[in-house]
Amino acid sequence: MSNKGKYALITGASVGIGYELAKLFAADEFNLVIVSREQQQLANVAAELRQHNVEVITITHDLFERQAAFDLYDEVKAKGIVIDILVNNAGQGAYGLFKDNDIQRELGIIDLNIASLVILTKLFLQDMVARNEGRILQLASIASQTPGPWQAVYHGTKAFVLSFSEAIREELKDTNITVTALQPGATYTDFFNKAEMQDSRIVQDKSSLSDPADVAKDGYEALMAGTDKVVSGFKNKAMMAMSNVTPDTTLAHMMNEQQKPADK
Repeated sequence: MSNKGKYALITGASVGIGYELAKLFAADEFNLVIVSREQQQLANVAAELRQHNVEVITITHDLFERQAAFDLYDEVKAKGIVIDILVNNAGQGAYGLFKDNDIQRELGIIDLNIASLVILTKLFLQDMVARNEGRILQLASIASQTPGPWQAVYHGTKAFVLSFSEAIREELKDTNITVTALQPGATYTDFFNKAEMQDSRIVQDKSSLSDPADVAKDGYEALMAGTDKVVSGFKNKAMMAMSNVTPDTTLAHMMNEQQKPADK
């Protein structure tokens, strides 16, 4: 079935997993609405994606601000675009002990990872329900299933994303709308630089990090299959299987050892 004329909206599409997902959608002839706060990066990505002979619309918004999510929806509606697939990819973390981290930055991360995701899901889902058709891909993480010392707020936000996504998927089970959660592990993207966690043990061995293209492929295939959730990568699947039978206190200690600075 041709995807010509269909639109996918991807937040955080200028780099990393979002960028790799955008390439997959473009290759399958989806038109795109790509969103980022990095205007020049977004323009460069759009030029690349248009080589697939698809329409690519760029919208610059800072989804750390809740109002930006409402404004994004209004802008898409004003253009008369129907979003067939919503990809809530944008997300960020803050590295450090919770007692030391800046509260305003952590609240911004909660607004980006949770509030903006909920707003966009609510607004575009209501349109999908009216048509009884649509797909949503939410970027969760294996962090959603483990307590995360040194990234307590980030892990907490991803736990919300996974729980929220599974709940609304059940609510929509009698419709033609699917919700899929993608759960990558540590991935070779700019996430660690933005979170200022270059000193963390978990990122010292770059060879152990997942390739964002592989993560995107896993998420894209799960989305198109209508799967409820997918853990990307064999190592991460094994880790999640172990977490299901391991006490949270033990998991928290293990994550503390993985994520604390390498010199501690």
